Amino acid sequence: QVQLVESGGRLVQAGGSLRLSCAASGRDFSSYAMGWFRQAPGKAREFVATVSWSGDITYYADSVEGRFTIARDNAKNTVYLQMNSLKPDDTAVYYCAAKMGVPSRLGHAYGYWGQGTQVTVSS
Repeated sequence: QVQLVESGGRLVQAGGSLRLSCAASGRDFSSYAMGWFRQAPGKAREFVATVSWSGDITYYADSVEGRFTIARDNAKNTVYLQMNSLKPDDTAVYYCAAKMGVPSRLGHAYGYWGQGTQVTVSS
């Protein structure tokens, strides 16, 4: 079991940066692959980024590649999403998720989810 709490979301202007954090509690955080997903109003949830348990394997959605960076600190039980060059289309609720095994772009592969944090990018 792992519990996830996201933070760091806020209103930011286009072109700005934000860093989201996801704090995990429970056992064996370092055993989990971690992912970030987002859901904009009226749209389906979509994959953003994922990182392996060791931090050395990462995958990104095409829409964020080169602008967002996912990283984790297993000593702090925390995963981060650094978001640069933000666009209004990045506006969404961002969710952190955890799964055993290898990283995945598929939301249904994740067994644990946080409550989300709102990111709003103004033009």
